[in-house]
Amino acid sequence: MKEIKEMTLDDYQDLKEQLNQLAYAYYVLDKPQAEDAVYDQMYRQLENLEKIHPDWLSPDSPTQRIGDQVLAGFEKVTHLEPLYSLANAFSEEEVVAFIDRVQNQVSGPLTFMCECKIDGLSISLRYEDGLFVQGATRGDGRVGENITSNLRTIKALPLRLQKPVSGEFRGEAYMPKAVFQKLNESRDLAGLAPFANPRNAAAGGLRQINPKEAAKRQLNIFMYGAVYNEDYQIDSQAQLFDFLQELGLRTNPLRRLCHNKEEIMAYIQEVGQKRADLPYEIDGVVIKVNQVAQQSSLGYTVKAPRWAIAYKFKAQVEATRLKEVEWTVGRTGVVTPTAVMDPVFLAGTTVQRASLHNIDLIKALDVRIGDQVVIHKAGDIIPEIIEVNLDQRPADSTPLVIPETCPVCYHPLEREAGEVALRCLNPLCPAQRLAQISHFGSRGAMNISGLGEKVVAALLDHDMIQNVADLYHLTLADLLKLPNTKEKSAQKLLQAIEASKTNSLERLLFGFGIRHVGAKAARLVAQKFDTIEALSQASEEEITNIDGIGTIIAKSLVDFLQDEASHALIQDLTNMGVNMTYTGPKVNQTSLDNDFWLDKTVVLTGTMASYSRSQAKEILQGLGAKVIGSVSKNTDYLVAGQDAGSKLSKAEQLGVTILDESEFLAQINEESE
Repeated sequence: MKEIKEMTLDDYQDLKEQLNQLAYAYYVLDKPQAEDAVYDQMYRQLENLEKIHPDWLSPDSPTQRIGDQVLAGFEKVTHLEPLYSLANAFSEEEVVAFIDRVQNQVSGPLTFMCECKIDGLSISLRYEDGLFVQGATRGDGRVGENITSNLRTIKALPLRLQKPVSGEFRGEAYMPKAVFQKLNESRDLAGLAPFANPRNAAAGGLRQINPKEAAKRQLNIFMYGAVYNEDYQIDSQAQLFDFLQELGLRTNPLRRLCHNKEEIMAYIQEVGQKRADLPYEIDGVVIKVNQVAQQSSLGYTVKAPRWAIAYKFKAQVEATRLKEVEWTVGRTGVVTPTAVMDPVFLAGTTVQRASLHNIDLIKALDVRIGDQVVIHKAGDIIPEIIEVNLDQRPADSTPLVIPETCPVCYHPLEREAGEVALRCLNPLCPAQRLAQISHFGSRGAMNISGLGEKVVAALLDHDMIQNVADLYHLTLADLLKLPNTKEKSAQKLLQAIEASKTNSLERLLFGFGIRHVGAKAARLVAQKFDTIEALSQASEEEITNIDGIGTIIAKSLVDFLQDEASHALIQDLTNMGVNMTYTGPKVNQTSLDNDFWLDKTVVLTGTMASYSRSQAKEILQGLGAKVIGSVSKNTDYLVAGQDAGSKLSKAEQLGVTILDESEFLAQINEESE
């Protein structure tokens, strides 16, 4: 390989094209053609070339996916042709009626292309001579919003097509189920309300004014349509899909050309059975007349094409009675309404509680105590109320009373500008203190074994602690005063508290429960600043310069660290010997140059003699790896200790690289030196 200084513009173009082809094979075809380390090395070489020769930089370079410019808003975009919605069918009878109507209105053999109806956001992509130049939302069907910068962050979206064609192509952007689940887990850890469903999370991602924030949503796409051009020479939907694939646009392989009603119904039934196991949300099946000429003869209504219909699956819902609403206070003060209902079996589990999210939803639903409510699981995970059966509303139903004061400390509740949540701002609120101290001792934070919520509640009830620093003042005599506490368990708790003093800084930062600051943000900040003192002196601008840290997180950190009560807390912890320094592995320039772990997806299984699983995870995250819990085809490495179980077998089946403990140690030692 040539040295950077010897490379020409032609070399740059070749390298850029190679990287785009590798990305296409990986993200669109799902058939990787090179090891990630090879791709990463080529990518860095391209970045270096562009720094040396900024005039060579082109919009289709893979380095240009995520821009730095924060948008002031979204300009309007007029679609080349209307982006119609589809008429819906809610029963098989309605599907049959659609087929019969079409058969009566067209001549010649009739076939239908059946596709999954992705539960995402309609998008329109415009290319000129093969180069991606504009992306837009559906909007009202005729005019959408320009979201080009955010769409560029979707790795499956080609910045340059495989052929130099011009045109407008239609598809769906969506959030995979696994991404949705992890996103909500991280929001929960950061004290934020979870998203109701993947579609809402995807919509929020596409409307971020900062493309870096949009990139974090890890969205994907399926393309299914085009504004037809005579140059395309496409006669059918089936040909259109072949054409889209030839261009390098990602399409959903779960589609079928059907010749009659029976085949269409069989497809609907088959997709319905697969629905729960698909990695993305679908809410039905789209049925389109296959031949373009027949589509043209059928035409359009004002709102929808006459040659297509969307069969909507019956939602997995159940009806039950709302018994009461509990208002709970989280560690950041958010007061959340939770519906308590008669138990009902839904999507594999018995559900008695469901999220009502916020007061805006309560008002929109007009939900009352005693109502018959309809619930479903958003993303097949989170139970939520989606409807109230007003026809069955009992005469004695009781309207909900929205609290004006905290249900625990009775401090007046406030609703901050731009937020939907009610919040208790009393720093001495017992419910917040209980949640905050419990979080401080949790496994992901200071990892104080034995400090569960019940123990924290007992310590608070007996006035032994007021904040997290008080944990380090506890004595054996104190703990033995608690009800049903034995000396052995008390000793173990004291040992765990003592051991937590040596934790690295990122655990302490996460343990503080600072609003918006999750475990990942805490680690990135700790790696950058090393000490709590250096971080306390940092400005918001300096903190936002860290890749992965936005302005909201930076402001929360600065606000917390400049607060007098926080100063006193940190000083107390320091006096008690709690470590205030980052002691984890660093991702320095040397390790970046030999980035065995950087941006790799790793799964841990079995038992290692050298490290516990949590310690190994912490080390890997410090070296830039992403540690997850289950093996898939996207896993880079499985680290297998003794007594590795089913994960090892699955990794072998999928061809995932497996490292034993000695290989793992060799790699982390090499990168940490």
